[in-house]
Amino acid sequence: MTSLTIALAQLNYHTGNFEYNTAKIIEHIYAAKADGVDLIVFSELCVCGYPPRDFLEFHDFIERCENSVQQIATACNGIAAIVGSPTVNPVIEGKDLYNSAYLLEDGKVKSLRHKTLLPNYDIFDEYRYFEPYRVFDLVVVKGLKIALTVCEDLWNINDNPMYIINPMDELYKLQPDVMINIAASPFSKKQLEIRQQVMIDNAQKYAMPLFYTNNIGAQTQLIFDGGSMVVDADGEIVDTLGYFKEARKNYRLTITDIGSIIQPLQTVTIDIPQTMQRIYDALVTGIKEYFTKQGFKQAVLGLSGGIDSALVLALAVEALGNENVKAVLLPSRYSTDHSISDAVKLAQNLNVPYEIIPIEKTFSALEETLSTQFAGLPFSIAEENMQSRSRGVILMALSNKFGYILLNTSNKSEMAVGYGTLYGDMCGGLSVIGDLYKTEVFELCRYINRNTEIIPENIITKAPSAELRPDQKDSDSLPEYDLLDQILSLYIEERKGPNEIIASGFDETVVKRVLRMVNMNEWKRLQAPPVLRISSKAFGPGRRMPIVAKYLS
Repeated sequence: MTSLTIALAQLNYHTGNFEYNTAKIIEHIYAAKADGVDLIVFSELCVCGYPPRDFLEFHDFIERCENSVQQIATACNGIAAIVGSPTVNPVIEGKDLYNSAYLLEDGKVKSLRHKTLLPNYDIFDEYRYFEPYRVFDLVVVKGLKIALTVCEDLWNINDNPMYIINPMDELYKLQPDVMINIAASPFSKKQLEIRQQVMIDNAQKYAMPLFYTNNIGAQTQLIFDGGSMVVDADGEIVDTLGYFKEARKNYRLTITDIGSIIQPLQTVTIDIPQTMQRIYDALVTGIKEYFTKQGFKQAVLGLSGGIDSALVLALAVEALGNENVKAVLLPSRYSTDHSISDAVKLAQNLNVPYEIIPIEKTFSALEETLSTQFAGLPFSIAEENMQSRSRGVILMALSNKFGYILLNTSNKSEMAVGYGTLYGDMCGGLSVIGDLYKTEVFELCRYINRNTEIIPENIITKAPSAELRPDQKDSDSLPEYDLLDQILSLYIEERKGPNEIIASGFDETVVKRVLRMVNMNEWKRLQAPPVLRISSKAFGPGRRMPIVAKYLS
């Protein structure tokens, strides 16, 4: 019989902040040792933070990773630790680095295992940097034989394998007692169930307990929800470490001749939050992390009286505190009285400082400046965009003068079809809801109002409008959002072509028009601020489309 106390550490790391990451890891090693833990497990690339991207191309960056690992190793006396870090590939052929898991014990590096399966899809680009490893061996801690894997190494288990090898099939031949997987698995609104099922499938396939650790926090667009878990040999989830919060929990694993026993040493929590709660927590985390990790403190945004800016304001207040968010109302000659009053009521509900700066003088000055050039021409999108860009100039001036970070309030539906103005309403340092379709914006606002009215009901129920011309409504230029968002989701997330979408019951003319708008506005999205990712296919590094192309345009 072999028995071991294992701790999972679900922590928030900061890419490239070696002193911070190293100190945090060592702090938890000492705390776990005081608890009588034999082995503490940290997440993938925790030493340098995930994703390091092209920092990996700097020799100094890799040297600092190695120095940090050696520093962490000195803390591992009387306790073992597993940490993730890039390591140098000593073989001249192939990539220069491995994505590795260290086993540290007795003050030194005891074992080293490298990642085999390197994801190269959506936001992942690991084959750009790392060499896949093809040698399989176990690591041993106090007689416990461990199949140590890194994130993707457990994900080739479904009916449509992405890779030509399954690392656990190879490790299973060596008769391990337990699987340990260290991961950096980003959040998306459906990822939690998918991730849990992958871990359950592995535990059931190999009839072996599984300890899985993930990190939390955010790195620019990518948000990490945690969800670290322990699964028994029957595929039952024994415990999770929760979501969007740091945690460390201890478990006693006993291997007997007839099987394994996992004993949680703290309160068990396996509740799964509902989708809207996850999205809310993810966006709040994304805002908070973007500001905290860059040393920013205060945000500003244009509050129009519409639902998008209302949602962004509510999220920003939750993330940063109402004293750190400034709302600016920028009414034009076409703004309705209720838009102004709705915006004021929201700011008052959230106890946020606000200011009203009409743009009429600015817009009129631009009209006068261009009166000769525009003489005899009808009012058009040029004048609409002049209003939006007037707002952008004012908001960016406030940002520059007072050190605010401007939050962008465009939603995914608008970004998809180009229903936004570059250097106007597309300005900002961070796109908060750029991965939420308009229908999801409504749903999340209703979630925020589930207990009491925070966002005024009139903001939610009135017809969406940019208010850049008299009696304007979004539906003047776009299909109704219920219809538009279904088509967009099929095209963007599910990568369905026009014939497939039409065959599923949508009007051919509408489908072709929508897809053409999406493809023709790629150039706009390239200039948009980074978008907090909450779906499986967000605008940004995970969706790489050509700009100068003819497909469906």
